[in-house]
Amino acid sequence: MGRHRTRLLAAGGASALALALSAAAPSAQADDAVNAQSSSTFSFGQKEGGKTIEITNVTYTTTGSGVPGRPSDEQLVLRTTTHSKQVVDEEGGDFTVGVEAWPLGTDLTTKPLYGVTLDGVGATVEDGNIIVFDRGVEDVSWWSVYTLGAGTPLFDTYVPLLSFSLSRQVGELRYVGLEVPPDDAPDPKLRDPQIVAILAYAMADHVISRVLLTCSDVKRAAELRSYWDETRDLSVLNSTPAADNPKLTLRIAWSANFPSAPNTVQALLPLKSDDVDLPHAKLPACMKAAPWTD
Repeated sequence: MGRHRTRLLAAGGASALALALSAAAPSAQADDAVNAQSSSTFSFGQKEGGKTIEITNVTYTTTGSGVPGRPSDEQLVLRTTTHSKQVVDEEGGDFTVGVEAWPLGTDLTTKPLYGVTLDGVGATVEDGNIIVFDRGVEDVSWWSVYTLGAGTPLFDTYVPLLSFSLSRQVGELRYVGLEVPPDDAPDPKLRDPQIVAILAYAMADHVISRVLLTCSDVKRAAELRSYWDETRDLSVLNSTPAADNPKLTLRIAWSANFPSAPNTVQALLPLKSDDVDLPHAKLPACMKAAPWTD
């Protein structure tokens, strides 16, 4: 399904960015204008034994009204700051992205509603509901999903974010991600060698449920968990496309990467009463699915 995306980050930054906000906004003071200015910077030089490029970009944007968790007539101002520092001809570097939010019309020198700063290269607002941070600073692509209204974490996903509506009448979206923890995950509970992935099923302001997928064959579990040897795909299937209230099933597929044969396997997790219907899940032979709590 199509999704409206609001880009928070600009590819380049001017030396200074300014924002003038109208006092007609709900939270603005009468006849007062709000102005803010932040600097974007670029530097190149010989540092730390190599040629170093350091860039800071600052951009502003506003949301629409109806942000989940905020007053229905309120809009937000978002300030996004990206910073990168790289040594020329060397892999890696330091990359961070931060997002701060204020009600539209608020003095931006005051404390924001929230501020989130993560290792990452960018952030976007999706559907006017959530913030998706791009965390892929090295070889692995992954994303962190946060609420737009409060700046609280929802889930991490190692596949592109999946979103869909439950019915034709109800336009409220659901969001699904698939976390694949590394073998050295900080949380000891995620280092179990049988773990394959954790699926998160969420609304815009909270997670409805998490499902832990495990495989009793430890070697096979490691293969399915591999970032480099395996490709994962997450999708939603509709068995009754003409119905107003369709029967939806989440599909997770794993395929081995070249030069191995794909040998694709899949897990089918139906939805029922706005949650994952685990008793009717269809899983690969070695796999089990169970509720998961942090």
